[in-house]
Amino acid sequence: MTIDKTFDPAAIEARWYRYWEDNGLFRPERPDAEPYTIVIPPPNVTGSLHIGHALDDTLQDVLIRHARLKGEDALWVVGTDHAGIATQMVVERQMNAAGQKRTDFTRDEFISKVWEWKEESGGTITRQLRRLGASCDWANERFTMDEGFSKAVIKVFVELYDQKLLYRDKRLVNWDPGLKTAISDLEVETREKQGHFWHFSYPLADGSGHISVATTRPETMLADMMVAVNPADERYTALIGKQIRLPITGRLIPIVADEHADPELGSGAVKITPGHDFNDFEVGKRAGLKAGEMLNMLDAEAKLIQTADGLIPDELLGLDRFEARKRVVALIDEAGLLEKIEDRVIQTPYGDRSNVVIEPWLTDQWYVDAETLAKPAIEAVRSGAIKVVPESWTKTYYNWLENIQPWCVSRQLWWGHQIPAWYDEDGQVYVAEDEAGAQALAGNKTITRDSDVLDTWFSSALWPFGTLGWPEDTTALKRHYPNDVLISGFDILFFWDARMIMQGLHFMKEVPFKTLYLHGLVRAADGSKMSKSKGNTVDPLGLIDKFGADALRFTLTAMESQGRDIKLDEKRVEGYRNFATKLWNAARFAQSNGIGASATIEAPEAALPVNRWIIAETVKTVQALDLAIADLRYDEAANTIYQFAWGSFCDWYIELTKPLLAEGADAASAAETRAVAGWALDQILVMLHPFMPFITEELWHALGDRPYDIIVAKWPMADARSIDPAAAQEIDWLIRLVSEIRAARTGLNVPPGARLPAFARDANDLTRQRLDANAAVIARLARIEMTAELAGSGGAAQVVVDEATFVLPLDGVIDLGAERARLSKGIAAAEKERDGLANRLNNPAFVEKAKPEAIEKARADHAEKAQEAEKLTAALARLG
Repeated sequence: MTIDKTFDPAAIEARWYRYWEDNGLFRPERPDAEPYTIVIPPPNVTGSLHIGHALDDTLQDVLIRHARLKGEDALWVVGTDHAGIATQMVVERQMNAAGQKRTDFTRDEFISKVWEWKEESGGTITRQLRRLGASCDWANERFTMDEGFSKAVIKVFVELYDQKLLYRDKRLVNWDPGLKTAISDLEVETREKQGHFWHFSYPLADGSGHISVATTRPETMLADMMVAVNPADERYTALIGKQIRLPITGRLIPIVADEHADPELGSGAVKITPGHDFNDFEVGKRAGLKAGEMLNMLDAEAKLIQTADGLIPDELLGLDRFEARKRVVALIDEAGLLEKIEDRVIQTPYGDRSNVVIEPWLTDQWYVDAETLAKPAIEAVRSGAIKVVPESWTKTYYNWLENIQPWCVSRQLWWGHQIPAWYDEDGQVYVAEDEAGAQALAGNKTITRDSDVLDTWFSSALWPFGTLGWPEDTTALKRHYPNDVLISGFDILFFWDARMIMQGLHFMKEVPFKTLYLHGLVRAADGSKMSKSKGNTVDPLGLIDKFGADALRFTLTAMESQGRDIKLDEKRVEGYRNFATKLWNAARFAQSNGIGASATIEAPEAALPVNRWIIAETVKTVQALDLAIADLRYDEAANTIYQFAWGSFCDWYIELTKPLLAEGADAASAAETRAVAGWALDQILVMLHPFMPFITEELWHALGDRPYDIIVAKWPMADARSIDPAAAQEIDWLIRLVSEIRAARTGLNVPPGARLPAFARDANDLTRQRLDANAAVIARLARIEMTAELAGSGGAAQVVVDEATFVLPLDGVIDLGAERARLSKGIAAAEKERDGLANRLNNPAFVEKAKPEAIEKARADHAEKAQEAEKLTAALARLG
C-alpha cells in the first residue's frame, strides 16, 4: 500500500487497536515462554482518564510491549475498582435528580441499581484506556466486586480475624458528616481557610488562678478531659496534678504532663479533647484513659449530643457544630473568660468528595493489625526481595511502616464488600465466610449481619494475587505470581503499594512484585500543581485528539525522569507529533526509493562505510535501549531511540545515501543500500513500537508483506560483531565536518544558497582520503567546494575538525566588518542579561521569597543567555 502524503493519527489509531484486540494480540499463547507480569492499578469504575492515568498506564505499556517483543509471556492484568464512596455518590445523585433517596429502597434493591449503573455507564475509563493504546489482557478483565474476587476478599477478612490480626475497636477516625462514613487519609483534602485562634482562661478548681489555652475549634471544649503542659516547662510544674473547673459544663479535669505540649507555642498549655482530636487521643491514652472512657459530643451529622457525664447544657444540644462554636464563644465571653481572638490561616481537612469539613470522631470500627503485618514488608525491601526505584523512597517507606497505626477497614456504606460479621442480641460477634457458617458458630441465637462494608483499599490490596484466581490454586497464579514490576504514583505508596506487600507476604508467603517503580506527579508547564480550581488541568483525550496517542505517550515517557515530577507543556507534545511526522516522511522516502520490508532480523552484508555505520549505530541503540528499559530509565530510553531515529537515520543516513540511490548510481551499491536501509528502518519501527504503537504498526505493514504484526514481532538483536570502528570513525568525522561548517555559515549569516570555496590546512593523509571519498556528499550537504589552495587573502571563517583547519573565504559573501559588529553587540547584550540573572539567583532575598516557578524561570533564562553568549563568541572566533 502507498503511504499517504500526510500523517493523520485519527485515521489509524482506532483501526489498529480494534485489530489487535479482535485478534488476541495483547495476550498471544506462549505457554513455554518466560512469564512477565504487571497489574494495572485498578482505576475507579466511575473514573475518566486523567493525565496521571495517562502517565502511569503509558509507563506500564512500554514495559509490556517491550516484554512481548522479546518473546515473553507478557500479561498485563486489567480491571476496575468498585470505588465504594464514589460509585454510591454517583448513583445517589441520579436518584436525587429523579426525586428519590437511597433510603427509599432496601439495601439489596439499591445494590441492584448500582450494578445496573455499572453495566450501563461503568466502562468509560476502560474505553479511554484503549484510546491511549494500553495493550491490556481485556479478555480476562477483572472487577473488585466480581464473584471470584469477592470470594478472595471475604476469605482474607475471615482468616485475619481468626488469626487475631483483625478486630473491632473504638478509635478516632476521619469522619465525613456529609457522607456519614469513615474515610481514608487519601480522601481527606487539606485546604487553607481563614479562621481564628480563640484564647480562653480556664479557672483552677481551687480558685487560685487561671490557665490560658488556645483553640481553633472552641466547640470541642465541651468534651475537654484534661489540660496538658510540658513536663520541662517550669512555669507549670507546681500545677501538674491540679484540677480545672471547665467553663460551661463545670466538669473537673486534671492538668497533666505530656511532651505534646510545646512550651514555645502560645501559653504552653493545651486543652485535650481525646474524643475529637488525633493528637489528643494519644495524649489521653498516655494519661491512662481508655477509648471507652473518652467523651463524645457529636453525632454522625456533627450535631451536638450529650456527653456520657451529662454536663453539656440542654440549650446546646442538637446544634450544628459551627453554630455551637458561636454559642460556646459567646458563653465564654459572657463569663469573662475570653482573653483574645487571633486571625489565623487554618489548615482545614475536607472530604474530597463531600466538600464537608472532616471531623475526628470516636466510633466503633474494624481494624487490621497493620503493625504485625508491616514487619515482613519492611524486611522485604531491606533484604532486596523488593527493589524500590528510585531508591530514595525507601526511607519514607520505612518511616511510615515503622510508625504504622491500626488500619481502619470499615466504611458506613451500602455499596462494597459487606463485612462478613454477624451479631447476636447481646452484641457477641461471629465472623465467617457466609451466614450459614456464622449461624453454626452462634448456635440457636438470632444473628444480624454487620451493615458496614470494607474500605476499597482493603480489597485492592489483594489485586496481585486475587486477580490471578486466589484462593484457588490456578495455573495463572503459579505462573504469574509474584508479578515482575508495579508502576505506581508515589502518592499511593502507603495506601496501596505497602498494603499489597503486607497482604501478599501474609497470604502468598512471597512478595507481590519484584520491583516497585514510583513516578512523580504531572504538573502544569510552570511547575504548579494541576487543579480544577486553578483551571490548569490537562485533558489527555484532548491531547490525543489534537496530536495523536503516540505523541502523548512519547512525551510522557521522554519526560519521566526518576525522582522528578513532569512539567507538561503542550509544545512538547506537538514536538513529538513532529517526530512522528518525520518518521512517516522517512518511510515515504524509503517506499518511493524502492526500500521495503527487510527479509531478515540479522543485519544484511554491507561493504560501504555509510551502511556499515548505520548497522553499528542500530546495534548500539538496541544495547542502550535494553539497558535503559532494564533500569527503568524511561527518559533515557525515549531519548535513545529519538536521537537515533531522528538524528542518525533521518537527518544523516538518508541524506548521506541519497546519491547512492539516485538514477545512474552503481547498481551493487544501490542494492546494498536498499537492503540496509530497509533493515535499519524495520529495527527503528520495532524499537519505537513500545512508545509509539500505532504509527509503527501502520508503517510496518505499509512497507511490505509481513509474516507477523509488529506488536508480536521480534526485538532487534544487539550483535556487537556488527560494530565496525573504522566505518564509525569515518562517518562520525563526516558528520562533524558538515555540522561545523553549517554552524559557521548560520552563525555568520552566510546566505543559505551561497556556495563557498574551502581549503583544508594541515590535513593529514587520512583526512585527505576521506575528503576525496566523500567529496560529492560534502559538497551537497555543506554547500562548499574543496580547493587545492587558499583562495583570496581577505577575511575567512575557520572551522577546526581534528587536526585540520578548514578555511572558508568570505570576501564578497558577507560584510565582515558589519558581521563582527553584530556579533560583538549580541555578545555584550547576552552577557549583560546573563550576569543580571546570575546576580538575582545569587541574591538570598530573591531565592528565599520568590515563588518556585519564578526561580525556575530565572534559572532557565540564565542558561539560555549563557548559551547564547557562548554561541555568538564561537561565531566571532571563527572569523579569525
